[in-house]
Amino acid sequence: MTNAAIIADSSPLISLAIVEQLELLPQLYERVLIPPAVWDEVTVQGAGLPGSLAVSQVAWFDIQAPDPAILQPLSILVDRGEAEAIALAQSIPDSIVMLDDAKARRVAERFGIRRIGTLGILRRAKKAGLVAELKPFIEQLRDNGIYISPNLIAAVLRDVGEMD
Repeated sequence: MTNAAIIADSSPLISLAIVEQLELLPQLYERVLIPPAVWDEVTVQGAGLPGSLAVSQVAWFDIQAPDPAILQPLSILVDRGEAEAIALAQSIPDSIVMLDDAKARRVAERFGIRRIGTLGILRRAKKAGLVAELKPFIEQLRDNGIYISPNLIAAVLRDVGEMD
């Protein structure tokens, strides 16, 4: 285990559900926390959309609300789900926040919060021997309309030995 807890935002959850790899989270982290706004965004507002059903059926998610005092200043910087995830990460020692949105990642960084994205989770899983290859997952994400920077894809694939 690299961290005690990971706090998830919507897009990485949806992305991991699309590639059927949600199960990687409890294999890599002791606790998987989901803020209420993220749960609502994915399972209620997102009902019928890719990933929604898979996320709604996971029993090991720990839905936890952040401290409103920590949440308030973040709410003006990023969307509700991202703000709740970052606020929760601020109050949980040894946690990491799972974000794909560039602006939200910059905000988390400004607050000194460790962060990881979808490709970071897949990269960690490959290095831990939990998945054999990343390329098929990346192709599946892109086929489902998930944008990933070509430079990021190249860097991650190079790092895991799937690209020269």
